[in-house]
Amino acid sequence: MYEYAIAWEWLAFAARWFHVITAIAWIGSSFYFIALDLGLVKRPHLPPGAYGEEWQVHGGGFYHIQKYLVAPAQMPEHLTWFKYESYFTWISGFLMLCIVYYGGADLFLIDRHVLDISPPTAILISLGSLALGWVVYDLLCKSPLGRNTWGLMAVLYIVLVFMAWGYTQLFTGRAAFLHLGAFTATIMSANVFMIIIPNQKIVVADLIAGRVPDPKYGQVAKQRSLHNNYLTLPVIFFMLSNHYPLSFGTQFNWVIAALVFLMGVTIRHWFNTTHARKGRPTWTWIVTVILFILIMWLSTVPKLLTGETDAAAVAPAFQQFAGDPHFPAVKQLVSTRCSMCHAAEPVYEGIVRPPNGVMLENDAKIAAHAREIYIQAGRSHAMPPGNITDITPDERKLLVAWFESAVEGKKQ
Repeated sequence: MYEYAIAWEWLAFAARWFHVITAIAWIGSSFYFIALDLGLVKRPHLPPGAYGEEWQVHGGGFYHIQKYLVAPAQMPEHLTWFKYESYFTWISGFLMLCIVYYGGADLFLIDRHVLDISPPTAILISLGSLALGWVVYDLLCKSPLGRNTWGLMAVLYIVLVFMAWGYTQLFTGRAAFLHLGAFTATIMSANVFMIIIPNQKIVVADLIAGRVPDPKYGQVAKQRSLHNNYLTLPVIFFMLSNHYPLSFGTQFNWVIAALVFLMGVTIRHWFNTTHARKGRPTWTWIVTVILFILIMWLSTVPKLLTGETDAAAVAPAFQQFAGDPHFPAVKQLVSTRCSMCHAAEPVYEGIVRPPNGVMLENDAKIAAHAREIYIQAGRSHAMPPGNITDITPDERKLLVAWFESAVEGKKQ
């Protein structure tokens, strides 16, 4: 039913909003505590076991904060745990993955020019890669290599680059970047759920029982927190990338992803060094700009975007929507109102690439994007932007009638 498309669109919007809210909470608290930790000052008057302190001012009040490397001598009456931000960020992100990429696997997840697989197989590969990623990462951290912080991070970088390449050999470019972000975010959230919080609970239990906590639990949690620190910014990039085809839809998209991880390191290094009061290493921004310029260049080699929908993948949609009596009029409408931008070589001034990689130059592509046309230009006025091509209310009604009659016809 056509009502299903509208409800599904609103469900996707709600999940995205939920994801953004929880991500802001998690990233905000993470950035704050990293800055706080690096800015702690050791002073002689600190109580036994205290590592450092910091005075801060915010909202008209002063805050005096002290940190204990292991734990205070006595258990405080109240503890605030920072964990649910991480959990719900991952849950909401996974919900979006299910709604957009699993629910629309034929269109958004599978590129049969890359790998001709069925939606269930693609979904199983997706789920398996996320789980396997955590297992491999955790084993590396617990191996002898884990005792060498920077050596471990170098190996982890190689793993991430391999996954960037691997995902582009399995899915559409858009899905590859989304999965790379999900792969990284799964590691980050699992760090909190499987390592950091359990270790903190062990320390709390020791305090309650009157035992001296083992410092190793804090050291392990600190290492995982460091990894999360440097992975945060690349994850944000990959989450936003689905709006920018030049990032994911080119031949060298996996190289772009590899450079994004390096930019995450250079940017975070500047903030970490600044918060630790060790200077302001401006060279990190120079390196970041150079890397970004290199990414921009890679996105134009070659100029033609890849990852177009295979005709075989849209065959069912073509039969359904191109067979509708309204289709000839819809085809003419799309050709006059949409294809000047949504083409391999757009003719509209200022548009050099088809927005979001969507091209509407032939029957198969129009049919493949029937749902998006219905939502964006029929049921809403999102397209064309600012109604720059002067689409009329009657023309929007035609798009609605076309999609809904085709859907109803298939149901019958």
